[in-house]
Amino acid sequence: MLSSILRGGGTWTEKLLYVLISVFCVLLSLTLHEFGHGLAAYAMGDKTAKSNGRLSLNPIDHLDPIGALCLFLFGFGWARPVPVNPHNFRNPKGGMVLTSLAGPITNFIIAFIAMFIMTIVGDIRFSSQNIGFDLATVCYTICYYLMFMNLGLGIFNLIPIPPLDGSKVVGAVLRTDLYFSYMKYERYGFIILIILINTPFFDRFLSFCMNGIMTFYSSIIGLII
Repeated sequence: MLSSILRGGGTWTEKLLYVLISVFCVLLSLTLHEFGHGLAAYAMGDKTAKSNGRLSLNPIDHLDPIGALCLFLFGFGWARPVPVNPHNFRNPKGGMVLTSLAGPITNFIIAFIAMFIMTIVGDIRFSSQNIGFDLATVCYTICYYLMFMNLGLGIFNLIPIPPLDGSKVVGAVLRTDLYFSYMKYERYGFIILIILINTPFFDRFLSFCMNGIMTFYSSIIGLII
């Protein structure tokens, strides 16, 4: 993402504005992702996130520098995981599944809202020739980055490789013996992710999923507008 901004046209002032917008979108996307986890856990009886100060909309409380940098550079990444104690859930396995899914679902909702606003603002962006053009362009750009980042973040975190959310969903539905067999590879998860991210297959997979979701969103928005 950063390289595309720097390679793109426009003045350095415009490029700086786009960099600032992308940083804002990274912080907002990661914060709402983790807030979604914490809120879901709290709603189902686990107050661990709240007691640790993680039921928060403060980006600093959730920031993982490497994950944020990946989201800024590549459009997918992660934040510092919200602490969860499944023993506090009324239904431990079901609660863990819903809490794990809450983050990616939050991202998909944000992406839909952003795409919806883009559709509305687009008419202003491409027709106005006054100050509204500049304001609409900034709004459109923010929504574009939010859509792109949140789709990438949501899809990426559903991959069933520890420590991503997808691995917690799979772990919650496995039998106890299979769960421990599965999680013993958790220490290799980050290495596996780094290798996966650098394969051509991953880019094709991510693009395929994002295009499919955007097509689905477009059909829904078309029915609304």
